[in-house]
Amino acid sequence: MVGIVMFLVALLLLLLGFPVAFTFGGVALIFGVWAEGWELFEFMPFRIFNIMHNVVLMAVPLFIFMGIVLQKTRLAEQLLESMGRLFGSVRGGLAVSTVLVGALLAASTGVVGASVVAMGVISLPVMLKYGYDKGLACGTICGAGTLGQIIPPSIILIILGDVLGIPVGDLFQAAIIPGVVLVGIYVVYVLGIAWVNRDAAPAVPFKDDGSTRKRQYLNALVAILPPLALIIVVLGSIFAGIATPTESSALGSVGAIVLALVYRKFSWKMLFDSAMETVKITAMVFAILLGATAFSMTFTYTGGDTIVEDLMTQLPGNEWGFLILSMLIIMLLGFFIDFVEISFIVVPILAPIAETLGINMLWFAILIAMNLQTSFLTPPFGFSPFYLKGVAPPSVRTIDIYRGVMPFIAMQVAVVISILVFPELYGLS
Repeated sequence: MVGIVMFLVALLLLLLGFPVAFTFGGVALIFGVWAEGWELFEFMPFRIFNIMHNVVLMAVPLFIFMGIVLQKTRLAEQLLESMGRLFGSVRGGLAVSTVLVGALLAASTGVVGASVVAMGVISLPVMLKYGYDKGLACGTICGAGTLGQIIPPSIILIILGDVLGIPVGDLFQAAIIPGVVLVGIYVVYVLGIAWVNRDAAPAVPFKDDGSTRKRQYLNALVAILPPLALIIVVLGSIFAGIATPTESSALGSVGAIVLALVYRKFSWKMLFDSAMETVKITAMVFAILLGATAFSMTFTYTGGDTIVEDLMTQLPGNEWGFLILSMLIIMLLGFFIDFVEISFIVVPILAPIAETLGINMLWFAILIAMNLQTSFLTPPFGFSPFYLKGVAPPSVRTIDIYRGVMPFIAMQVAVVISILVFPELYGLS
């Protein structure tokens, strides 16, 4: 039971606010030395060496860099302004614009925090100005901002591909249909609310600024084409078999710099700041990975994986019992800890059991990715509500944000259930 006690201690320390990487590494060191002795950690250099030589993980800093550069080009601002002009005259149109822009930002940047903050700064004041329900406005921004977790290129899909041993390109392809379905459900929900309650999402009066409707369509097209071209370059090169995900991430980074030049936002300071932010985020991810590697090694050598496997394989319903329980565990842990920790600690424990039960690992990975996306919205530690609260006007209370995200959490859970029950509809059977 040493491994199980170790897991519970680590979870408790995380809830108390201790740094993630040092929590996993420190707990692993203490319990490993106590149970097995110092000799256990003689294997750590070999594990670290393998991580540093993992070509797949090279895509993580490159995609992060691409997203940060695009964030600094004010891409979101131009997209939101153009889309708002196109759809604003329709009831719920501003919220629909936010969802569509969130999907485009997800496919071109994949940075949840940047998307939520950008839309919170630009879109939220406009929606509130025209009388949108605060909960609906906040929920739409938070829900749209989390699309970067499932719509490729997504950092979580790269991590899951490495942890589960699945080609990242296959994961990217498999995630497209669930991502599009989720966007469609968001749009239908917003339009349904606007149809049922006219006051919740009123139309925005047409603002005559001298430009014709044709001109507004042209402006929207100009704003959409550059990020769309980047998406085609990055994902198209993977799906066509021209480039690996790591190579396409390099293409994306170059493409982001080209867009910065196109938008006249390029400067050496911008490039330096983007590189520094990339180093900080990447260092955080890899520090967690090293701590999680030590934790997983100690957990395995103390027999924790055997206990979990025996428990999970004896559940009623075999693979269905395992899938339902594992999804519930991941969802509950998502209330309290980050998706990176879950990916590096919990998923490696569940993966061998899934393989033993003969579960399609691509299906399993998409289920986990969709489930982890929900963790960005769920209280008390969902990041998206925190990001939005940081830039929201004083009139928007925290309770308004949480009230707004609840329907979007329900929609995400519904999509997870539909993938679980009808995988063939998503091409995952």
